[in-house]
Amino acid sequence: MVADSVSFSLPLRVPFRGLTSREGVLIKGPSGWGEFAPFDDYDIARSARWLAAALEASWGVFPAAHRSSVEVNAIIPAVESPAAGALARAAIVENGCRTIKVKIGTSLADDEARVVAVRDALDSTGVDGRIRLDVNGMWSLDQARTSLRRLGRYGIEYVEQPCRDLEDVARLRAEIDIPVAVDEGIRLADDPTTVRLQGIADYAICKPMTLGGAMATGRVAEAIGVPVVIGGSLDSSIGLASCVATAASLPELPLASGLGTGTLFERDLVKPGLVPTAGGIRVERVAPDVDLLIRANQAVPDSRRQWWQRRLADAYRYLVDRAPGDVTPHQQMEG
Repeated sequence: MVADSVSFSLPLRVPFRGLTSREGVLIKGPSGWGEFAPFDDYDIARSARWLAAALEASWGVFPAAHRSSVEVNAIIPAVESPAAGALARAAIVENGCRTIKVKIGTSLADDEARVVAVRDALDSTGVDGRIRLDVNGMWSLDQARTSLRRLGRYGIEYVEQPCRDLEDVARLRAEIDIPVAVDEGIRLADDPTTVRLQGIADYAICKPMTLGGAMATGRVAEAIGVPVVIGGSLDSSIGLASCVATAASLPELPLASGLGTGTLFERDLVKPGLVPTAGGIRVERVAPDVDLLIRANQAVPDSRRQWWQRRLADAYRYLVDRAPGDVTPHQQMEG
């Protein structure tokens, strides 16, 4: 497993989730390339789901597609309002995005300024666009009530994970006119296939890399009880390709998928990278550019390279221990 893997570090244009670069491991298999890049705060059980997604991509097949391309949203990190406006205009004009997700959870004044800048960018370009708010569960119920009274005036498609606790999410949903989506309540669950959101949320954010791949995401989507929006996890274009294929495989895809994060990278692993064109991304298998992969691998410090190798080995052992009989995780992905 380690012998068939290459660690990477990619610089970001702007900080995201406190990161200035994105690290992970690419895995080469007979079907192509997969990406293993759980964030540092993921435990081994949740990291193993990420590895299952990488093995599915590198050893399995893409699911049958219902569409050849997928509409995606742009994403605005928690940056100052002038930068937010500039990023939004670029996403609209250069990438054709009509839906923009804004990271929320700083001060209410800063959050509102960021949302106003994005709304102004949409209006000034003549786009009948939609804004999503992503709170990552950082609000208390009272903070959510107060904040959404202010932010709701800017034409919000939905607010994503406003509170960490799903009981608070359900209470908030009953009190406001803005649709509510759940993300962390799914991907951080001990068993995402057991999560049911009827009466709690309007949409489920399903991120294939965190759920175990396309097949696992399909099972979650089928059982969860509300419409699904496919999301990414700050993936390189290798991981994004798997997420786009997953989104394209769903029979119903009512809203834009959260897969426009390729524009956040200063450099990618694929040339050209999977960034939105006319607001969408085509379904395709991609492979890393050799020179870009060498450069990204050389950017990984030795201590982090060893750390990723240990984490990969630990996640693989976790999958092996839970595989039925003598079947390896690779064989499970091959069908």
